[in-house]
Amino acid sequence: MSVTVRIPTPLRKITNGLDKVSTSGSSLAEVIEELEKKFPGFQARIYDENKELKSFVNIFVNGEDIRFLDGLDTKTKSGDELSIVPAVAGGN
Repeated sequence: MSVTVRIPTPLRKITNGLDKVSTSGSSLAEVIEELEKKFPGFQARIYDENKELKSFVNIFVNGEDIRFLDGLDTKTKSGDELSIVPAVAGGN
């Protein structure tokens, strides 16, 4: 099973500059575990100390915000596309 993960610019240092990564997992949590195996330090950038998504990290599965699905338990299947989107704030 292959899931495509779109990597935002701030995390590309960890993925050796890759903007897309193919990995596997039957849930979002499993996909993130696989990313951690391939790219040590990945989880620390998106999880807090309770192993929950940091408040400024948004993840979408096929365009759907996981906060409106099953969170980290959201099921994934071959062909799915995950997008990790850091929140943007600031300005005048």
